[in-house]
Amino acid sequence: MGELRMGARVDVESAGPIPLLDLARQHLHLGEELTAAVRRVAESQSFVLGAAVEEFEAAIAHYLGVGHAIGVASGTDALYLCMRLLDLRDGDEVITSPFTFFATAGAIANAGGRVVFADIDPLTFNLDPRCVADVISERTRAILPVHLFGQMVELQPLLDLADQRGLWIIEDAAQSMGAKALVGGSWRAGGTVGTLGCFSFYPTKNLGGWGDGGLITTNDPDLAERLRRLRVHGEDPGLGRYVHGEVGVNSRLDAIQAAVLSVKLRHLPGWTELRRARAAEYDRRLDVLAEVTTPVAQPDRFHVYNLYTIRAQRRTALRDHLTKRNIGSGVYYPLPLHRQPCFRGLGYEAGQFPQAERAAEEVLSLPLFPELTAAEQGRVVETIQGFYGG
Repeated sequence: MGELRMGARVDVESAGPIPLLDLARQHLHLGEELTAAVRRVAESQSFVLGAAVEEFEAAIAHYLGVGHAIGVASGTDALYLCMRLLDLRDGDEVITSPFTFFATAGAIANAGGRVVFADIDPLTFNLDPRCVADVISERTRAILPVHLFGQMVELQPLLDLADQRGLWIIEDAAQSMGAKALVGGSWRAGGTVGTLGCFSFYPTKNLGGWGDGGLITTNDPDLAERLRRLRVHGEDPGLGRYVHGEVGVNSRLDAIQAAVLSVKLRHLPGWTELRRARAAEYDRRLDVLAEVTTPVAQPDRFHVYNLYTIRAQRRTALRDHLTKRNIGSGVYYPLPLHRQPCFRGLGYEAGQFPQAERAAEEVLSLPLFPELTAAEQGRVVETIQGFYGG
């Protein structure tokens, strides 16, 4: 599709669909590279872990600037295995955000911990360090901040809290591959600042595979060694084949996923710049609408925009308006975690985390992916402007 000239108008009623995300376009450009990579795996007959996974782990560790990268079966498993490292006992607490995907809190509960929520910063949708400080107790073992939508949490205050209280920081960086922040005067990649970092390679992520996949990062060699044991049922190479030092799980990254991700990793920096350029254009053209609040990218953070998420007045009506005009959108997330039925036993009530609840009522994610054309983006903007009478 051609570029949209400045000031040109498009027929928003009759144009073709604009999806929230279009992976087919990405794969069209990478078809030959991906096919060759998968063919090499097929010819090797090594489908689980193996050389392809080791090569990817080395490449992604170099990209992030971290000592160790351990491939696992999913982002959820990455979170769960990190919780396992804490050796949680009954009553042990882990603090996290109520405004995130379910897996963040689910991993804590599945590992035997008690989920403790703290409210979010209304500007970034990320965990508010001041709210975290208010809920730390003698039973707190770790803080699990989520780098939501592609922007890192304000980490320095959390690092200070963790240092004072002897806590772990475990970063949920599932949506923020390549995001950075100024921490201690240096730019650091998300997932490399705390004790551990967790990533997802679900297909919708900025670096997505052809199925599930995940990664854990750390600079601690002892933790890395234990994670490599846990992902293969706890088998301990030092004790011998089929000898298990502890009960682990089956959470190995498939070689085909690693091969696909290795190809895509080479393109990730360019894709990130395209995402940021499209986000800046949304900012420029939507900031004029009083009914819309565009994402706030903090100056000390490098936002990678896994999702371009606005706050919108009359959100449901706007989404219906977009849908009728063949424009995709998403609501991430419509129900905060403290109000999920499965967490009723934690004793939280409606209204207890007002910023998270307000965000759940207002957020709307707009189409944003590297291959989105200027013409398509122009149509999205004009449709929103038309809804609000702009």
